[in-house]
Amino acid sequence: MRARTTTTPAGPGPGAGPGAGAAAAVAAARRGDEGAFAALVARHERELHVHCYRMVGSFQEAEDLVQETFLRAWRARESLGADAQLRAWLYRIATNVALDALRRRKRRLTTLGSFAEVPWLQPYPDRLLDEVAPREDEPDAVVVARETIRLAYVAVIQLLPPRQRAALLLRDVLGWSAEETAAALETSVAAANSAVQRARATLRAELPGRDEAPSATALSAEDRRLLAGFIDAHERADAEASVALACEDIRVTMPPFPMCFDGLAEIAPLMTDGLTGPGTWRLLPTSANRLPAAACYLRPHGERTYRAFKIDVLRPRDGRIAEITTFGAVLFDVFGLPAVLPDR
Repeated sequence: MRARTTTTPAGPGPGAGPGAGAAAAVAAARRGDEGAFAALVARHERELHVHCYRMVGSFQEAEDLVQETFLRAWRARESLGADAQLRAWLYRIATNVALDALRRRKRRLTTLGSFAEVPWLQPYPDRLLDEVAPREDEPDAVVVARETIRLAYVAVIQLLPPRQRAALLLRDVLGWSAEETAAALETSVAAANSAVQRARATLRAELPGRDEAPSATALSAEDRRLLAGFIDAHERADAEASVALACEDIRVTMPPFPMCFDGLAEIAPLMTDGLTGPGTWRLLPTSANRLPAAACYLRPHGERTYRAFKIDVLRPRDGRIAEITTFGAVLFDVFGLPAVLPDR
């Protein structure tokens, strides 16, 4: 059963239905009508993908988990209740799909000094997050609030045991009650509460002072100015201007590579070499995880075409760049970016 629609509009909140035909659509889906079932679940695809992304930290892995969620939901369609319960039903299935995947992979962090220790970490394009949060007054909006989709948050929760991670997301991101969380995880309320408390303690220890942006779903004017300066400096190969945009304690990581560079003194020579050594650059503005980002295209010396090379996600602080997380070109298509750019 495949329900994937890559540009599905954001659906209504958990208590909303698709209209007067809601009951008929649910009844048809329970009887085995694939079209009716696909129409019902597709409205929630993007938010389920975001949920799975938080659980595993990888955009691509989350895609597989969403498809497994829909397959399990199809197989269990006779247990589907009223349309008002559909969203919660799908979240329960998606959460357990992710938990099963994490148990199979046995992938666990014990410390998190930097994103270099999360080699599976991938960015999430804001253009797709925007499908989930059409208005601040809709329940889906909280799913992509800035503080719980930032790279720092997604990376830190990878430290949590899977069930703690799931409990935290259900309670603190989705706003579920202790009883609803316990039911989804098939555990007691006391156990669910304990898992959430331990997860919150880990976040308090790991996140303070690192990711203090307010809840928002759009870049600020200051973010856009900083990104424009970053792009301009790179395209002009102006190392001095590039260095001037950085904080003294800037950090650069490059998942999946286990490299971490700390401090301007260490990073400045790398910036100079990177701007002039391999060729010339063209950068396009974009955004990921509610952070400014630049899609970087490299034209090697002697060639005429700029090819997709990397995505730099910037973490601003006080008008400067506090962190750059560099990802490869594998997700250019989901960012809606071309693979090549012609020479100007």
